[in-house]
Amino acid sequence: MENKIAVIYKSKYGATKRYAGWIALKLDADLYEVSDIRRKDLKAYDTIIYGGPIYIGKIKGIKFIINNYEYIKDKKVSVFMVGMREFDEDYINSILENNIPKEVINNIKTFYFRGKMNYQELSLKDKILMTGLRVSISNKKQSDISNDEKMILEVIDKPIDYIDKKSIDILLNNVSSNG
Repeated sequence: MENKIAVIYKSKYGATKRYAGWIALKLDADLYEVSDIRRKDLKAYDTIIYGGPIYIGKIKGIKFIINNYEYIKDKKVSVFMVGMREFDEDYINSILENNIPKEVINNIKTFYFRGKMNYQELSLKDKILMTGLRVSISNKKQSDISNDEKMILEVIDKPIDYIDKKSIDILLNNVSSNG
């Protein structure tokens, strides 16, 4: 029996789209931007993979999975998030708890991949947010600044790219072993 797979994503600056494209290619899956797929389209798939960037503590576009969960709960569902922070299990768990209801979290597989940031490519709103964040971090004692905060201070002067194609292997293996 063939495992028909849909990879659905929401991307803000391109990192999530890149991961989604790689995943779809490796799994021979159909690829959709979240605005291009409807609930009725989900019936055709055995496996649904959703990817979204973490933006101000929210997984962009995750409402699509939550709002359609009743229609996909009997399918294999995975969610990958893309963020700038180093992997931190407590941070990832808090993002999940604040974005996805517990009954959904308990029935899906979740993955975290690191993204990229180029200050020059940011929208005006995001540049203002980053500048405010930078000011608040700059006011801290040097010894109190975390690695993630140091990255925020650096990104304004030089783009940072943590995208790693190999990081999708864990998701690919999970889908393959269950498919």
